[in-house]
Amino acid sequence: MNQVTQQQILDAFKFRHACKSFDASKKITDEDFGFILEAGRLSPSSFGFEPWKFLVVQNMELRETLKPLCWGAQGQLPTASHFVIILARKEADMHYDSDYIQNHMRDVTQLPEDIVQMKGDFYRQFQIEHFKLTESPRAMFDWSCKQTYIALGNMMSVAAQVGIDSCPIEGFDREPLEKLMIEKGLFDGKEFGISCMVAFGYRENEPFPKTRHQEDAVVEWLN
Repeated sequence: MNQVTQQQILDAFKFRHACKSFDASKKITDEDFGFILEAGRLSPSSFGFEPWKFLVVQNMELRETLKPLCWGAQGQLPTASHFVIILARKEADMHYDSDYIQNHMRDVTQLPEDIVQMKGDFYRQFQIEHFKLTESPRAMFDWSCKQTYIALGNMMSVAAQVGIDSCPIEGFDREPLEKLMIEKGLFDGKEFGISCMVAFGYRENEPFPKTRHQEDAVVEWLN
């Protein structure tokens, strides 16, 4: 197995840019896209509760139907090799006493019962006292959405390391888009809401050079 150097990783970050449209004739292999999805699936989340679902939208007719409500994906929807809508779990699932949380601890992570009780108590305190997430359904949903961005970043980063382009997308009209997708039976609106989108493919044109703040403008050491 080849050892990936620090410079190769940084080169991948420099390679990555928000691709506004892709070369529609080039398709990502199943193996490479499986690798990207696995990076999302294995991403960290708060308490390890994985509040996400990845909808891979490959049906071009469906993409065309979604396009009027996705103003930030006008170039990507028709041209991307793979288009992913990332869902975030809502309060009904993420509340400390929900069936989803209890089942996750017992069935997914298979924790002993005493640890389930201890972790559950701490999770309850975290939600009520530390982050006040139980004050509104929107607070809980926004907290879930923040975690999906960890998976989003990891997926785009590993894609860049194998020469695949991407674009994160927040440009969509959430309420009517969710209504449309729920009516089509694409997800359960009681469990999930749309967090963000991401398109993958191969660039059509070379991007402008990457610009960022200098390190001393964004990093402060507290010694």
